[in-house]
Amino acid sequence: MDRSIESRVNHEVETWLRWITRWRPATHRGRARLCRQCFGSPIVASAGIAVDVPHVVQHALSMRMKIVIDASVDEYTELNLPMLAHELNLSERRESAQAYRPAEGLDPEFRGLDLDPQPAADAPYLFTFSELADQQPPEPQPASTQSVTPHASKPADPLPPLTAEEKAALKGEMQLADEFATQVGLRVCAQLAHERPRLLAAIAQYVEPQVQALLADLESTLDFWPRNP
Repeated sequence: MDRSIESRVNHEVETWLRWITRWRPATHRGRARLCRQCFGSPIVASAGIAVDVPHVVQHALSMRMKIVIDASVDEYTELNLPMLAHELNLSERRESAQAYRPAEGLDPEFRGLDLDPQPAADAPYLFTFSELADQQPPEPQPASTQSVTPHASKPADPLPPLTAEEKAALKGEMQLADEFATQVGLRVCAQLAHERPRLLAAIAQYVEPQVQALLADLESTLDFWPRNP
């Protein structure tokens, strides 16, 4: 591993600190359900931003730490878990064959979020990004006998099912990968605890004033509502 977990965490923290200077509160409708990446996350708790911090700010840091963990686990898998690495490569090839992948190439701040907002009860969507992503690519049409040449490529035969021994070995490698991911996650959380003063200082400087301004604006708007005598 070229860089330690701690140095990777520091790099992503620096990137997050630059991003937060450009953060602005969203004015559209909020989330309708809890984020599985952030709610109860030990990463968010270790950073000290689990309470009274906008979800978008939490999510941006959480997903950057997920990048660190995923990259470390991928490297460990490629070096030490050949069967699991092979299965993951096959899965990645199948996913790459999808016709439309709207979640691919997003900045870390937007990964893991719902692709589509919740529709209003009286205004359903004609289509959603999630529906488009779930569509399977069309099956290739068989070529006519006249167009078939001796050198034409044939579709690959389906892979044979795994034997009982291979399934047991794959299960063991998956357990090792999970254990390694847990170890990396603990190191990420420990490093975030060291970075907590810088994270909280950035929130106090760039996030809290904007939140207070929104609350003040809301309070001034409510003052115009007629009050019951």
